[in-house]
Amino acid sequence: MSVIRTDGIGAVKGLVRVLVVDDSAFVRKAVSQILSRSPFIEVVGIAGDGEEALEKVGKLHPDVVTLDLMMPGMDGLGFLARQMALRPLPIVVVSTADSQHDMVLKALEAGAVDFVHKPSQLAAAEIFQMAEELIEKVKAAGAISLKRLDPFPLATPPAENTGSIHGTGIVDVVVIGISTGGPQGLKYLIPQFAEDFPVPIAVVLHMPVGYTEMYAEKLNSLSGLHVTEAREGDLFRAGVVLIAPGGRHLTFRRNSEESVVAHLDARPQDTPHRPSVDVLFESAAEIFGARTLGIVMTGMGSDGLVGASCIKAQNGHVYTEAEETCVVYGMPAAVAEAGFSDRSVPLNLMASAIMEVV
Repeated sequence: MSVIRTDGIGAVKGLVRVLVVDDSAFVRKAVSQILSRSPFIEVVGIAGDGEEALEKVGKLHPDVVTLDLMMPGMDGLGFLARQMALRPLPIVVVSTADSQHDMVLKALEAGAVDFVHKPSQLAAAEIFQMAEELIEKVKAAGAISLKRLDPFPLATPPAENTGSIHGTGIVDVVVIGISTGGPQGLKYLIPQFAEDFPVPIAVVLHMPVGYTEMYAEKLNSLSGLHVTEAREGDLFRAGVVLIAPGGRHLTFRRNSEESVVAHLDARPQDTPHRPSVDVLFESAAEIFGARTLGIVMTGMGSDGLVGASCIKAQNGHVYTEAEETCVVYGMPAAVAEAGFSDRSVPLNLMASAIMEVV
């Protein structure tokens, strides 16, 4: 397994060397021009399909690859699988989301670190509309350095789940924040809980708009819990996992009957991510106080740091995923280094750790 480390804020040191992969010569040129606008990025090569991309990566050793998915011969998913097996590399998918939702989701599950929506109308004006987003995401990916660890068996969860083993009962809600590596991490963790899991779970997963519903449906098919994308007014109840929709924050509110329900809002708009782990955690601390368990898992940056401080200020509990099982040890590192983590737990032991306190 590979682990990606980042310094929390994603500061880029030196030039980010990028290989641009797309079967369209026009898109290769446009993306190269966009990235070359940044003084922090150097385009070192281009490729028109997965086979050529593998060859170019071996020769040029780029820091980041931008990757189209629909290509002749070896497509983007084929390249991802081969490259991650050879040498894990930060890959930013640049794809037409309207026609490739399932492929984009598979790419994120396979280890792509981010996604940029490529306009379906390949005209210069439309392509260059994604310039700012593309530059920022490539710069962030370029802040990642990789190292190899011994293989870790994360492909499937243990056959026997731990959901029916109830613990001390000191927690009334579990809130999870996760980013890069999140699709894989949640697919390992959530199916380990049985349908009688005694408290609600709320999740912020950094994923593009339009993908969380599809991901929740897939996770639900693997889990004894009921997993769904959160909707306004959804009741937080035992045995249910609500995943914040891409583009909106998920918070808790009490209704007129004093039940806790979901509230969705695009505000605040000044957060680095929407949905934000910080916003979810702060809301959980306000509603559930000391009976909150916050889980900060794999991801770039520091989203969750402020939220973890809010949970700890209410005498709640915060666990962070241990470095050895993180795809990106950024978000957990930020919380742990600030002193807000009560326990550092590897992914294979996280379900048991949670069950000890619910």
